[in-house]
Amino acid sequence: MAHLLRDAAPVQHLPFCSAWPENDSKGLPLAFLMPEIWTMDRAFKVLVTVLQNLLTRWEVEGRENLPPGGPLLLVFNHLAWWDAPLAIAALPYQATGIALKDLQRVPVTGQLLALTSVIWVDRGRYDREALRQALAVLKEGGVLAIAPEGRMSVTDSLERGKPGPVFIARKADVPILPIGLIGTDKVSGEWRSFRRPHLKVVIGKVFRLPEGRKYASRKEERQADADFIMERLAELLPPEYRGVYADSVE
Repeated sequence: MAHLLRDAAPVQHLPFCSAWPENDSKGLPLAFLMPEIWTMDRAFKVLVTVLQNLLTRWEVEGRENLPPGGPLLLVFNHLAWWDAPLAIAALPYQATGIALKDLQRVPVTGQLLALTSVIWVDRGRYDREALRQALAVLKEGGVLAIAPEGRMSVTDSLERGKPGPVFIARKADVPILPIGLIGTDKVSGEWRSFRRPHLKVVIGKVFRLPEGRKYASRKEERQADADFIMERLAELLPPEYRGVYADSVE
């Protein structure tokens, strides 16, 4: 698979929550506040949620679309370094993410990701071991998170989707949950102006890749599937975030 890379570090696959528990007034799941069920991962989730409440104004739309658990491939648009903290705070799953090793050098983001369950991959290199780990997460009933653009957008809007998530979804035969992230590209600028940025997470409906379509080549088929995934993300975003998929959404 062309966009899963090599030298990925071993990853511990953590359990996921089967449902979103009742929240307190600050958006924290009450179950996470019970000392007897705390784990390092849950404690980290509470910490990130507290930071979100302190540093931003954020909201979640579409929680009714959340499935009870995995196996599940979670895809999201990638705007900025604050995407990971926002997703961790907003979603009930203890997901395993696929992340570029380059992010380890990014202040804050690298440290935050290192505290989560992550498969580190090198940019642009094929890695069977990384693919094996990703498929193992789904086989074990877990949640795997990946940005189908393959990198942080350089246009602050959607770029062309890569076939990596397509390969995983087809190989594992799992449903896909699209997550739209809005406002994270403005976080740094708002903070420099001493303002709390307004962020939004839009949870779409679970879908599967279409079957029975005919294409001239496997490459063309995978790109069509990648575009199908990106179009589902575009539907969750305002027009200025849709980028190359602006004409694909009514």
